[in-house]
Amino acid sequence: MNPANLPFDTDAMLQGLREWVECESPTWDTNAVDRMLDIAARNMAVTGATIERIPGRQGFAGCIRARFPHPKQGERGILIVGHMDTVHPVGTIETLKWRREGNKCYGPGILDMKGGNYVALEAIRQLKRVAFTTPLPVTVLFTPDEEVGTPSTRDIIESEAARNRYVLVPEPGLPDGGVVTGRYAIARFNLEATGRPSHAGATLSSGRSAIREMARQIPAIDAMTTDDCTFSVGVVSGGQWVNCVTTTCTGEALSMAKRQSDLDRGVEKILALSGVTDDVTFTVRRGVTRPVWEPNAGTMALYERARVIAKELGIDLTNGSAGGGSDGNFTGAMGIPTLDGLGVRGSDLHTLAEYIEIDSLTERGRLIAGLLATLE
Repeated sequence: MNPANLPFDTDAMLQGLREWVECESPTWDTNAVDRMLDIAARNMAVTGATIERIPGRQGFAGCIRARFPHPKQGERGILIVGHMDTVHPVGTIETLKWRREGNKCYGPGILDMKGGNYVALEAIRQLKRVAFTTPLPVTVLFTPDEEVGTPSTRDIIESEAARNRYVLVPEPGLPDGGVVTGRYAIARFNLEATGRPSHAGATLSSGRSAIREMARQIPAIDAMTTDDCTFSVGVVSGGQWVNCVTTTCTGEALSMAKRQSDLDRGVEKILALSGVTDDVTFTVRRGVTRPVWEPNAGTMALYERARVIAKELGIDLTNGSAGGGSDGNFTGAMGIPTLDGLGVRGSDLHTLAEYIEIDSLTERGRLIAGLLATLE
């Protein structure tokens, strides 16, 4: 089976993808994510999959697991894993409208990662349309919480991956269109400053501001950044009344490290910020962490298979490790051959200019179809 001969239709793919993109699904809006998962579940059911809904927890939406009919159903096969949550709040579609301009198509979450998820499903559809039976059974797992570190579904991803030989992750590819064969570690931290309240007008000097302490600590955290381990504070919340010296201020920090040893040193430094200054307590607690994923022989063999398929399609497919965590961190760190960054090409993810390159829809669709058709 030559994937170059599969009749992928760019316009039809854009039409189907538009419904996904215009169904906004920010992580913390459980109902919105569930609506998106409903659409994907229906699309996969029409393609012949058996759909299982896995209930959510910790305030997140659930997951959907789709198993496609196969004579070897139940044996170890191929897992495609992707997230349906985005960073864009409901209403972003009014600002970042779906629009097509030349080879670009814009929309919230279109690159990260609804475009890649849709292309993976389209690859399965195309193989079924030509009645091609893949050597291995295929399972698709769509999750609701990757953008906040996958706190509620990591166990599901890892247990499902352990039942498969390969994991394919249609996250956006590298800037040059390459695929991802390793990822840096990502750690999250919860910050809290606790001060002493007072009336900001009548008794200002008797208070101790939690906001002031948080503002003092943020530059200290930023200054910890090195070439091998970065730090940034992305969320801060404090205060309710302007006439009160604020008692509590909270924040969240993110760290990325190239190696586990770099992360371990970084974690030690930021946790050491905890303490008391001028009667204000500052506390740092470690949150969810994605492990370093370093490619093993199995992952590199999987990449070589993809490279050969890409070459047959006229594409020079590169590979490399990447920052910005994904659920491939988990499966790759487990030692399961994992190929990440199989999604569409584009740029400006997580911004109000997020777009995909339209010609990559069929390009990536054929690449994923080729992998599904040849992995054994």
